[in-house]
Amino acid sequence: MIRARFLLAATFSLALVAGPASAVEAPPAETAKAAEAAPKQSGYCASIADAAADARFAWQKEQLAALEKQVEERIKRLEEKRAEYESWLSRRDAFLAKADEGVVAIYTKMRADAAALQLANMPDESAAAILTKLNARTASAILSEMEAARASQLARVMTDLGKKARDSEKS
Repeated sequence: MIRARFLLAATFSLALVAGPASAVEAPPAETAKAAEAAPKQSGYCASIADAAADARFAWQKEQLAALEKQVEERIKRLEEKRAEYESWLSRRDAFLAKADEGVVAIYTKMRADAAALQLANMPDESAAAILTKLNARTASAILSEMEAARASQLARVMTDLGKKARDSEKS
């Protein structure tokens, strides 16, 4: 009985060692069919490769055309917005030019001490812009009525604005 088990175990282990190779191998008829089918399969892939590439290129071309159309539409909308903003900006500049002329005319006709009080309470750049548009005699009278610190601060802003304007003209 032990001997029978030993023989059975030996046969089984021998079958495991030698068996998988013989079990995996297909009969010669099936191997021949597979060998004949392989060229047909690769031939099929080769024959549809050009058609598949053409279809892929056509799809990509359609996608690019759609994207190009979207980009053109966006550019058109942006151009419309740009035109609208330019129109608004020109109207704003015209209004500011008229307002500046009116404001300068008002400060020109004011007494120097009253104008000095109002300009002293304005932001630096606004006050300096008004003073630069006034004639020199009126501006100097207004600056002489202000506190010295505020007058020097506005004078510094006016000279800085002048430097920036000259620098922008050079470039």
